[in-house]
Amino acid sequence: MLFDGKIGIWPFTELVPAKRNSKNREAGTLELKPIESITKQVTKHCFINKMIPAIKLKWPAFASKVIFIQQDNARPHIKDDDPDFRQRKKQSLQTENVCNNVEELVATVEKSYEDLSPTTLNNVFLSLQGCMVEMMKVKGHNAYKIPHMKKGTLIRQNELPINLEVSSELVKECLQYLVDNGCEEGMGIGIDLSI
Repeated sequence: MLFDGKIGIWPFTELVPAKRNSKNREAGTLELKPIESITKQVTKHCFINKMIPAIKLKWPAFASKVIFIQQDNARPHIKDDDPDFRQRKKQSLQTENVCNNVEELVATVEKSYEDLSPTTLNNVFLSLQGCMVEMMKVKGHNAYKIPHMKKGTLIRQNELPINLEVSSELVKECLQYLVDNGCEEGMGIGIDLSI
C-alpha cells in the first residue's frame, strides 16, 4: 500500500444563518462562511479534534509512534505545553476556477487536494526539505538559494530519495544556536501516537 502523503484538509468555515432576505436565499438560511478570526482556540480545536485523529488513522502500524508537528510563528498556533494539547498527545494546489462563494471555494480546494498526485506531493516535500536544510545553514534567515535537485532526472533513474539527509554536525550547530539565543521552547517534543 502506498501512502499518498495526504493526511486531511479542514477548511476554517462555519455555518451562519443569513441575516436578511436576498434573491438567493431567505433570512435564516444557513450559509457557509469563513471563520472571521483564526484564534488559538480555533487552531487547538483543529489539532485535537481533526488533525491528530486523522494522523492516527492513517499512520502505518510498523512506523514509529512518535511524530513531530511543526508550526511557524503565527500567533494563533498553540504552544507545546498547552494542557488540552498535551492531553491529546497522551491519548495546496487550487484549480483556476472562479469561485462565487465560500461553498465553491471549499469544493475547489478539496478537489485540488484529492487530485494532487503522490509524486507531485513528494516533490514538494523534497523541495521543502531542501529549503529547510539551506535555512539551517544560514541560521534561519531567508538569504539562501533554493536548491535544485533535478527531481525529474532522479525519478527516471529511480534514484529520487524519500528524504534528504542532514548532517548531525549541522543539527548540533543549529540546536546550539537556538539555545544560545534563548529559542529552545518546544525542542524535541513529539506526540506519541501509540497512546
